[in-house]
Amino acid sequence: MEEEYEVIVLGTGLKECVLSGIMSVNGRKVLHIDRNPYYGGESASISPLEQLYSRFNFSGPPKSLGRGREWNVDLIPKFLMANGQLVKMLLYTQVTRYLDFKVVQGSFVSRAGRVHKVPATEAEALGSDLMGMFDKRRFRKLLQFVQQFEEGDLRTHQDLTPHASARDLFRKFDLGPDVIEFTGHALALHHNDDYLDRPYIETISRMKLYCESLERYSHSPYLYPIYGLGELPQGFARGERDWAADCHDPACVVSPRSLSPSVDVFISRSYDAATHFEAECDDIKDMYLRMTGSEFNFSNLHREHCVVCED
Repeated sequence: MEEEYEVIVLGTGLKECVLSGIMSVNGRKVLHIDRNPYYGGESASISPLEQLYSRFNFSGPPKSLGRGREWNVDLIPKFLMANGQLVKMLLYTQVTRYLDFKVVQGSFVSRAGRVHKVPATEAEALGSDLMGMFDKRRFRKLLQFVQQFEEGDLRTHQDLTPHASARDLFRKFDLGPDVIEFTGHALALHHNDDYLDRPYIETISRMKLYCESLERYSHSPYLYPIYGLGELPQGFARGERDWAADCHDPACVVSPRSLSPSVDVFISRSYDAATHFEAECDDIKDMYLRMTGSEFNFSNLHREHCVVCED
């Protein structure tokens, strides 16, 4: 192992692994260190089940749960949006060579004590009882607006100003409260109602991402690694054999006190409560910008799609 590196990454959480991979692919000399004997950090997948119970100081698991090795529990359960930023970062770094994904078969919401499937096709939408006949017509007009919307083309904005809120958007299409709740949380995937008073363009972007991801594989917009989210950092670890120096020895620990005063330190944010990784990718891009002085872009993708197992 060499003595000088341009970038030292501490921890093998998902964001740290993605950032290490991107910096390495872009020609930086990277040392990636983790004091733990496993990959993933706080975003690891724990198996067997006995290890999960031990981690949180519980006795067990009960025999009714079966063999512990049949379980693989994500500490931070999330999905990948099929057309989202994380998939593009995996393609950029070619980590998809080491991973297989499965399309999540459906997305569901609970309303009034009943579970409803989120429509994935026009036929499902027409037959869904999530909204009435007239609501479906209004909602369809909203979707047509979203599909045609281009932020840089004012002709597609239909007189909505850039400062208009999501509440203004829904009012324009005369959507009722049930349709607003469905649209905001099942399609735009907001996890609270604060978005209603934020610029509507944010909600449009989220709805576009959902629709574009749904178009990739038709069943749902979500992808999931076959063996759990812990496969993602492990995939980067396999790639790092080609890119960067990797160390899991407890002696391989860098203290801030041992760093030169001229060394910049960047700390990633905690994971959010969303069902996907878009906010985490924004954090990765923000750190990349602060570290390099230039924005990360996806223009140099090496592959066109992920390996997806349909069965």
